[in-house]
Amino acid sequence: MTNRPNLTPGALRDTPALIESVFPVQKVSHEAQRERKANLYQTLTGLGSYWKGRKPLILVRAIVLGVLLPQTDDAERDLDVFEKLMGFDPEGLARRAFVADGVKPHDMAKRISLANPWAFFTAKVKGEEPEEGQLAYWTFPLDCDERGITLRWRRDIEPEQKLELYRRYIATLDSYEQRSDLGKRPEEVDDEWLFEPIWADVNRHYAHLGIDARSIPELVGQLGQLRYGRRARVGDTFAGGGSIPFEAARIGCDAFASDLNPIACMLTWGALNIVGTDAARHAELERQQRAVAKAVKESVRKLGIERDSSGNQAKVYLYCLETRCPESGWLVPLLPSLVISKNGNVIAKLVPNEAEQRFDIRVVNGASAAEMKAAANGTVRDGALVYELNGKTYRIPIRTLRGDYRDADGTTQNKLRRWGREDFGPLPGDTLQERVYAIQWIDGTTVSDPRPRTYFAAPTDEDLEREAEVQRIVARNLAAWQAEGIVPDMVIEAGDETARLGRERGWTHWHHLFNARQLLLYAELRRHATAELCLKACQMINTSARLTRWSTGDGDGRSGGTKQVFDNQALNVLYNYGCRASSCLLDPLDGENAHAPIPAGVTHTLRNHPAHEVSEACDLWITDPPYADAVNYHEITEFFIAWLRRNPPAPFDSWVWDSRRALAIQGSGEDFRRNMVAAYTAMATHMPDNGMQCVMFTHQDTGVWSDLVGIFWAAGLQVVAAWYIATETTSELKKGGYVQGTVTLMLRKRPAGDRPAFKQRLLPAVRQEVDRQIRTMMHLNTAVKAHHGEPVFNDSDLQMAGYAAALKVLTGYTHIGGEDVTSFALRPRVKGEFTVVDEIVQQAAEAASNLLVPEGLAADTWGKLSGIERFLLRMMDMETTGARKLDNYQNFAKAFRVQDYARVMASMAPNEARLKQVTEFASRDLTDSTELGATRLGRLVIALQQMRADLEPQTIISQLQAEMPDFLEARPLLVDLLAFVERNASEVDVRTAAEVLGARLKNQRFGI
Repeated sequence: MTNRPNLTPGALRDTPALIESVFPVQKVSHEAQRERKANLYQTLTGLGSYWKGRKPLILVRAIVLGVLLPQTDDAERDLDVFEKLMGFDPEGLARRAFVADGVKPHDMAKRISLANPWAFFTAKVKGEEPEEGQLAYWTFPLDCDERGITLRWRRDIEPEQKLELYRRYIATLDSYEQRSDLGKRPEEVDDEWLFEPIWADVNRHYAHLGIDARSIPELVGQLGQLRYGRRARVGDTFAGGGSIPFEAARIGCDAFASDLNPIACMLTWGALNIVGTDAARHAELERQQRAVAKAVKESVRKLGIERDSSGNQAKVYLYCLETRCPESGWLVPLLPSLVISKNGNVIAKLVPNEAEQRFDIRVVNGASAAEMKAAANGTVRDGALVYELNGKTYRIPIRTLRGDYRDADGTTQNKLRRWGREDFGPLPGDTLQERVYAIQWIDGTTVSDPRPRTYFAAPTDEDLEREAEVQRIVARNLAAWQAEGIVPDMVIEAGDETARLGRERGWTHWHHLFNARQLLLYAELRRHATAELCLKACQMINTSARLTRWSTGDGDGRSGGTKQVFDNQALNVLYNYGCRASSCLLDPLDGENAHAPIPAGVTHTLRNHPAHEVSEACDLWITDPPYADAVNYHEITEFFIAWLRRNPPAPFDSWVWDSRRALAIQGSGEDFRRNMVAAYTAMATHMPDNGMQCVMFTHQDTGVWSDLVGIFWAAGLQVVAAWYIATETTSELKKGGYVQGTVTLMLRKRPAGDRPAFKQRLLPAVRQEVDRQIRTMMHLNTAVKAHHGEPVFNDSDLQMAGYAAALKVLTGYTHIGGEDVTSFALRPRVKGEFTVVDEIVQQAAEAASNLLVPEGLAADTWGKLSGIERFLLRMMDMETTGARKLDNYQNFAKAFRVQDYARVMASMAPNEARLKQVTEFASRDLTDSTELGATRLGRLVIALQQMRADLEPQTIISQLQAEMPDFLEARPLLVDLLAFVERNASEVDVRTAAEVLGARLKNQRFGI
């Protein structure tokens, strides 16, 4: 109930939001990364794992609550209540761990104190029942392994008793990350039970506002009344996978979502209407899905195309390309690897067939280690066809096989035949043929078992006849299916992602990306066209196409199989692929859908249009817009659009089933900025004066930061806070220096009226605001650390606050140096130009950096250091806490104006970045011509290396004195730097060398 009589609607209308000053970024970051790493166990991923851009639900919840909650005069209590509402507090963590139930009794015994542990546990001593009275002598903490004790939970233990032990155990852990990792994620735990203990404290803290809540949606409803006079409405005009409107609705806000892309709209619709539906509707949807799966399987059974004469059921068909070698005249399979399954030790062997001048492919189960190793190398190596025949090795570049050449315009072309609308496979004369080379079967005697036995085999003549029958069925029906709209006939439009489809395979229509079996199965599936089934169909299409990677597994038990088309958000053409049979393909229809119901009474609206066409008002806009390194969703989603564009079911039939590439906001530059200004101006127009906007972007191009600032400026928005959240994860398919953080900007409408400013007045105002912001946050850090042992903010957060403070001042003005900010923001950027905005933002970064003195270093010393020296010492300090994310190094290198930070890095791996240690610097790194070598710290690195080489300290000091004209004045600084190295260096002998050299420098007397 939200309209309580003791609530005053609008009482918080002008009260600053908590997120403008306080936000538990480190805890939100950890929970966001945990959610990301859950992969398919995330709430919305089952709707469409191919959409990679969803923001974590925990981040969305934190932002909405942070905007609705007010600041009070007690920031520490505000933070405490906020963390309770997020499930981050000790009680929430204990309950999350209790639900996960992952702590073993013997681990409990080592860490918690119990006078009578046998009220909770039973014990055996070396496998035997303990002697009478023996247990009375044992109290916890206790090392059970040392004494040979086996502990188990008592069967009659009450849940509250067990929860109490989890509370005690959690309290013994050192960090939030350790405590969080023990438990379920908040979204996996029943809200009512998780938050049951917090309401007395929450209501007490906000009693002066009339708050009296018993659930998150109830609290959100009451806060909406206090801020806006109604339930808060949250909007997202770049809805993507739908996580923002879904989570906003789930915690009790009305939601509005729109997106230009119909696939994004479909995923958002699924989040709100499938995952978020009520229990009865959810159960009915699952019943309908199972009925469709049964109907399609029955149709396939009648065709007789997936079972052999022994009753074995096909699970996966493996296909590969094949080409005729111009040198030997033989047809040769194109296989990057001959390994089929590492876990099953299954390989393919090429057996020459002289009569047909081609290779038969034999499947070997139970291959030896030597055979597995040899099979790792297939016939495609380093862009060439490589194979052996009659003792001779042939190597033909793939580009030669395709007939690559440059046309008059310098564009790469080739002689591959371009497939026609009526094609669904290669013609006999085509350069690239296709063949099925192995089949994974389900043993017919185990088909009904929970874990049926499977095996691989080469296709028999009987199998090839069934394959030919599939080809005949599709050939007879393709034109009719296309006319009916159940199989695509859509042309592939050229683009950054789609060009390779024609260039490397000759494909011109989207149905060319699917073989005959896949087209037949999807045609059967599309006959059951409901909105709910469209989402499932797209997920299936993503798991079985000519672009579906076949994984051989890792040999250590982790399964192989057919993976996704969109493993890495690109359309990658393959030489071999996996094609799922109906038994495997339709499994998602037999499974359960995720269910997280949206509260009754909450409304949600969805529109399919560009962001700038928004016409509905929202109190809070949360957006994750496209930016320079964004995925080309407008191209790759045509893979799905092609299947759904003809006769889509309601409500999808009211949408435009086209990617509308010309309207998609993408890239950077003038068009990008103008489109973004139009979008954010529209959102600002449809927002109350006390409304807010949150803009999230995962930045890789530093120019995008400047572009976004100009965009918000021109849209009449003022930055009021910025937080840096670690949200992204890495994988084997994302190599390199990918940033891992999301910049979260909070904005309000800029006050009406002209506000001119000049650089000379702006710079002092910026420095003053940076100083105020960071000192406030550092004060809160000190208070929270004293009570809870951990600070709220780390150095990256404080640095980001410096940017926000500068932008808050800067975006508050309408004219800079006599120029209208809208004109300034939209004029083309000149390459290499350093604008007044760039200068002010850089000054803010430096002002923030000046305040972030590493612990144990004198402020006076810090103020005298160069950028590269500050960078090294700051990162050395961060490394002692285990913080080794590459984006930290990137951000601080930029803030300290380091020219080439890579030169002082030993590793630039995304999660294992680190500086070079003293012993790892080479002589060439420390010459006077290098950034570090010319500094005092650089000379100390050389001195410490000399100390390790047993050079006399006095000789080293004499060298320093000779090389440094200001040696006497710099001596206290050198002593301070050596003391810092002594405390923070990871190498013991370097710490010893720093201690000895520092003591000699400090105590030595120099003559006048």
